[in-house]
Amino acid sequence: MSNKVILFNPRSANSKYRIPNSILQVGASIQGKFEYVLVDGNLEKDPYQKIKSYLDTGEFKYLGMTVMPGPQLSQAIPFAKKAKEEYPNIVNIWGGYFPANQYKVVVSAPYIDFAINGPGDNTFPALLMALENDLPYEFIPNLIYQNQDGDIIKTQKESLLDQDRLAPLPYDYLNTFYPIEGYLGKTYLGQKTLAYHSSVGCPFKCSFCAVVPIYNARWRGKSAENIYKDVMKMKKEYGADAIEFHDNNFFVSEKRVAAFSKMMLNENMIWWGEGRIDTIDKYSDETLHLMRKAGCKMIFYGAESGNDDILKQMDKGGKQTAEQIKSFAARMKKVDIIPEYSFVLGLPAETPQKVMAQIDSDIQFIKEIKKINPNTEIIIYMYSPVPTEGSELFERITEAGFQFPEKLEDWITPQWQNFDLRKNPLTPWLTPAMVDKIKNFETVLNAYYPTVSDTKLSKFQRKVMRSVSAARYKTGLYKYPYELKVLQRFWLKYRQPEIEGF
Repeated sequence: MSNKVILFNPRSANSKYRIPNSILQVGASIQGKFEYVLVDGNLEKDPYQKIKSYLDTGEFKYLGMTVMPGPQLSQAIPFAKKAKEEYPNIVNIWGGYFPANQYKVVVSAPYIDFAINGPGDNTFPALLMALENDLPYEFIPNLIYQNQDGDIIKTQKESLLDQDRLAPLPYDYLNTFYPIEGYLGKTYLGQKTLAYHSSVGCPFKCSFCAVVPIYNARWRGKSAENIYKDVMKMKKEYGADAIEFHDNNFFVSEKRVAAFSKMMLNENMIWWGEGRIDTIDKYSDETLHLMRKAGCKMIFYGAESGNDDILKQMDKGGKQTAEQIKSFAARMKKVDIIPEYSFVLGLPAETPQKVMAQIDSDIQFIKEIKKINPNTEIIIYMYSPVPTEGSELFERITEAGFQFPEKLEDWITPQWQNFDLRKNPLTPWLTPAMVDKIKNFETVLNAYYPTVSDTKLSKFQRKVMRSVSAARYKTGLYKYPYELKVLQRFWLKYRQPEIEGF
């Protein structure tokens, strides 16, 4: 019977591939209900040929893809289009941040049948059951599609599910397609690093964040006990010795983090996660020391800007201020947890002079942070609009003449792929001089303070880069740093999650 499912994870990285948690989550939702296969674009030499080999059997009717903005689009778009052309009866279903946020252009494409708007744990199996039994699907929550009249239908949003009641991820089933050991890569954290999701959503509404329209300031997480149980399975059965928590916000609940840390005290596993400065700054010193003792080595934070007005414009949704960002860097130094601060430079302003002044101000602020805690890792993004419709930021970028592509295929043109990676913003208010200044400062900064997460850089290489970049860093002469770019090209090979995905 032709009702089997292909779950495809388009290529997201050039190396150090992570466990494809998104398609595993979808697989868990249909386990025992529908037969399915897993195809990982990161590990297949010719992923479309693999998909085609399944479709050629005539047994597969559904092609589900998880699609993040950026690299995954370069396989997701052409593969979905080609599959529909060659097998017109298949049903293409997309999930992930990209179709949820850019749903109009996605479901308007003639080769995409449905988009899942947020978690698909109930939606995906319900949709398959409806299609199999010729039942109506307009009341299934978290669904977006175009009806026969050309209208785009968005069904109601479902409440976030109890994460402890969801089916466990089918790790052992994945292992029959691709050996799990191949996903447990060597990183700064350990020799065999596990990528893991312990929660969905985030309780804040930052106006530039892609998660906000999907979750609307909602968050639900697994219990500390269940996280520990999953981690121990991967440690005992597959040798995992470190964890990257890829939650949008792992540290929402201090109680949950403290309970998990207590369980991890004697496990000798190093871990990393993403959190908010204003949330973790409320943690007690006792919890922070416990986390460090339990293996928490580094935490990623969205510092965003050292300008309080910009933080307000970004609607960070909490109490984060420039002063707090600085004092928190000092606090992290005391507890010996490395803070990884990301900054977003190049937000819109009334005049080009104001945009440049904001960029200069944030460069100085980043240097202040480095003075307070030299171990602070700095990640610099150029502002790419993903603002929530109706926000002040959305109105501002629209007034400035910015608009997204109107055809799905346009997203895989080179300039738009770079836009997704926040490397080439295509924003009308950013001049080439501004972009150059941001990129050149980043080059100098990374040479003067080489990232601790690059395990391959020797002490000698770090020393050379620091001495060669010292004069530029101290005097603020960032233009034309060709000598540093040459060194970095040969020496800095570390993974950049903002480019390669997770």
